[in-house]
Amino acid sequence: MPGFAPVRPRGGRHRLRRALRRRRRVLAAALAVVAAAVLVPRGEPDDPVAAAPAAREGPAAGRADPAERVLAPVRIADAAAVRLLRPGDRVDVLAARAAPEGEAAGPASVVARRARVAEVPDGKRAEPGDGTGGALLVLSVSPATAAELAGAAATAELAVARW
Repeated sequence: MPGFAPVRPRGGRHRLRRALRRRRRVLAAALAVVAAAVLVPRGEPDDPVAAAPAAREGPAAGRADPAERVLAPVRIADAAAVRLLRPGDRVDVLAARAAPEGEAAGPASVVARRARVAEVPDGKRAEPGDGTGGALLVLSVSPATAAELAGAAATAELAVARW
């Protein structure tokens, strides 16, 4: 039998390179989609906590337009806790109702979740001997949450938990 060169299919080497190139493109496209999904802002762009809804509000409450927010002044029973807060902090506001004498106090209820601290007024401006106790705190909340805060402040002592 005469000697001849081995038979090689045409384009075999190029076919493998083309397949690898296609896979790289698919991988690059998938990574681009994932990167775009990660970069899409949820809520306010510079405040990721803002996307969390407030207590007893719909899921869109945290993403509400800042124009739909109101400033609600609340008196917190523990003045030392208020001194730890700064504007921009997020807090939960808890209402603890006093138990009748001889009975155990019930659990505190959450009145506002992740409310943004707008201002911590200076305590030196308070009238001495006015009997109010505690410290004033101004929160940026939805109008519905502001109404709940006002109602709770009339019947219970308020406390804060910082996030």
